Amino acid sequence: MTNKELVLKFYDEVFNNWDISNLDNYMKDNYIQHNPTAPSGKEGFVEFTKFFFSLKPHMDIIHIGEDGDIVYVFFKCTLENGAINKVCDIYRIEDGKLAEHWDVVEHNVQDIVPVHNNGLF
Repeated sequence: MTNKELVLKFYDEVFNNWDISNLDNYMKDNYIQHNPTAPSGKEGFVEFTKFFFSLKPHMDIIHIGEDGDIVYVFFKCTLENGAINKVCDIYRIEDGKLAEHWDVVEHNVQDIVPVHNNGLF
């Protein structure tokens, strides 16, 4: 499985199905987190999902790219309450598992009126 395929499978199973039962297949125990609102480590990710999954997120992947051990994912994250976030996640893969994570998030883009006709995604 390529690094990109690993991340795609992770998004499908974990994020879009709200299922962390196979997290050991995707993430290293010492997962390094750079998002300031989420703790590091696999257990930190599990803690983060307790709140995040209550929002019933759904990720529609717009683009995914791979460069060696780095995978980036640009996606639309729609929450049950109608909020839409524009997100780019970046992962470093080590030994076939997610080892490190960075993200850039633009919240509530459903409220933005663009000054162009290019679309948000």
